[in-house]
Amino acid sequence: MAKAHPVVEIEVKAVLPTSGGCAVFLGNAKKVFVIYIDHSVGMAISMAMRQEARERPQTHELIGFILAGLGAKVDRVVINHFADGVYYARLFLAAENELYERKIVEIDARPSDSIALAVQAKAPIFLTREVWEGVEDVTPMYQKLEKDGFPADGLEGGG
Repeated sequence: MAKAHPVVEIEVKAVLPTSGGCAVFLGNAKKVFVIYIDHSVGMAISMAMRQEARERPQTHELIGFILAGLGAKVDRVVINHFADGVYYARLFLAAENELYERKIVEIDARPSDSIALAVQAKAPIFLTREVWEGVEDVTPMYQKLEKDGFPADGLEGGG
């Protein structure tokens, strides 16, 4: 099956707090870019990266438990559009029934929520080639943060 848009695989490089939420550094060896998200989802991504759970399930953990209970899992995330300062994503879920029939469901979702679920499920994250070519490369800034050591109040650095 041919893909409608060529994609580039990316990973979460780091999650750092900002005055208004969190900066999520995403990319690969060729380019790093940043998206800004709210603090609670930044914490969820950071916790998933560290494989750390709270005493009680948080929203993204709950969604993961619901999917598992229904025999579904996050298959992949595709950040597929950027307009007016807003990123858009598609969350792909895969489920198999008792007869081993596989079904893929594609859902419109915020990239931040999708990334949190993908990291938790160890599912790949992709960016369409069109979005990839349009994002600002912040690799020098990321490399400087990495070299200097991420801020002490940083949520996560790695990748």
